[in-house]
Amino acid sequence: MVGRKKEMQELNDLYNSNRAEFVAVYGRRRVGKTYLIDETFQDRITFRHTGLSPAEHERKGFLKKQLDAFYYSLIKSGMSVEKKPKSWMEAFFMLETFLNDIDNGERQLVFIDELPWMDTPRSGFMTALESFWNGWACHHSNRMVIVCGSTNSWILDNLINNHGGLYNRVTYQIELFPFDLKECEQFFQDRAVAFSRYDIVQSYMAVGGIPYYLGYFRRDFSLAQNLDYLFFSKKAKLRDEFNRLFDSIFDKPEFMKKIVRTLYSRNTGFTRGDLIKTTGATEGETMSKCLNALVASEFVAKYIPFGRKESEPYYKLIDPFCLFYLHFVDSQKETNEQFWEQNVTSQPVVTWRGFAFENVCFNHIDEIKRALGISGVASTYSAWTKKSNDEPGTQVDLLISRNDNVINMCEMKYYGSDFMVNKDYFKVLLHRQDLLAQEVSRKVSVRNTLITTYGLRRNEYSSVFTNVITMDDLFN
Repeated sequence: MVGRKKEMQELNDLYNSNRAEFVAVYGRRRVGKTYLIDETFQDRITFRHTGLSPAEHERKGFLKKQLDAFYYSLIKSGMSVEKKPKSWMEAFFMLETFLNDIDNGERQLVFIDELPWMDTPRSGFMTALESFWNGWACHHSNRMVIVCGSTNSWILDNLINNHGGLYNRVTYQIELFPFDLKECEQFFQDRAVAFSRYDIVQSYMAVGGIPYYLGYFRRDFSLAQNLDYLFFSKKAKLRDEFNRLFDSIFDKPEFMKKIVRTLYSRNTGFTRGDLIKTTGATEGETMSKCLNALVASEFVAKYIPFGRKESEPYYKLIDPFCLFYLHFVDSQKETNEQFWEQNVTSQPVVTWRGFAFENVCFNHIDEIKRALGISGVASTYSAWTKKSNDEPGTQVDLLISRNDNVINMCEMKYYGSDFMVNKDYFKVLLHRQDLLAQEVSRKVSVRNTLITTYGLRRNEYSSVFTNVITMDDLFN
């Protein structure tokens, strides 16, 4: 299994803890939560169930379908045939009875996948879950319950930060993140997909570090052929994934997609107020809930631009898959099955790589800090925009503001060879450096920092960069 070693060890330690455990595993859809549980426990799961997706069923009669599915999972696990439950209280009581009947003193592991899907309106699901854990499972040291969900905001609101009957009841939580570049490289190597690091970065630009998407890459295809295969062919594997993704995890998928499309239109992001105006939202509370859900699901990052008040956070779309889809797939009026192969060297694709590489860096701040030798230094990162009526303004997409009185002003360049600074660009960098120096205390040092693919070609202007970080550093 590629990656996830830490999470597997944590889960095994919990399994062997000799006490009742209630574990919540959550993360973005397709990130590999179910695979992690299956690989860790294999044949040690006593009872397992997966909630039915609301995106694939009509709302009418949906509670009955969920209860029927839970009943069938009990039957598959070995429970004797009984009458189907008519409520969640009855369903969980049947689970308690079944587990009691087969209890031999060994660890009993209950795994419920896609738990948020089971909490349909007015179903009484949360009350029944509280009763199951508080009234029964937590009193038996050999019981372990693992719940998974792709709706991160639901897991956080209803389990981890619950203020009702499940307050402080989750004994352990694991948030599963997408692969970083190094793990993507290991994933491809494990499947004998021979990509250079230059191409692995581009694959990350398109699908991020989502194992489910990476698993579709074919070893007999080049990167360009794979992107056509995944997004642009007639039966492209991921052509409909954008809609499926939002329909399956959000209560208001169309409005969520509207927010994401709006965020896509501006690289530096929007304030909540700007989004309300742009999307035509009628309630600020609704917008806040939607943004919190998008941040929790890691489609969007919330940050404070440098020099702005903390009461004015910005929201920025950072999910590589969404950014790639909206840029190239969503806007296509006609299907071109070889779109990427035909446009791989075109100026629009070259320009896109530049913006997409900035997002790769935004998602690898820890690796950048490690390359700078400041992993232990407290710091914040943000974008910075300076507008002026008297002189040219400027925009920097990544500033790393450090507690050791240094600011790294990062320039991110995705090039096929060593990057070279010419005289005009040298002047631009000095201008930006001077503008930022005017905004900060005199004790703060501003350092131009280059993040690029292969390195910096030395010439009379290259000394403008104090630090140079290469693509290889992002894989460390």
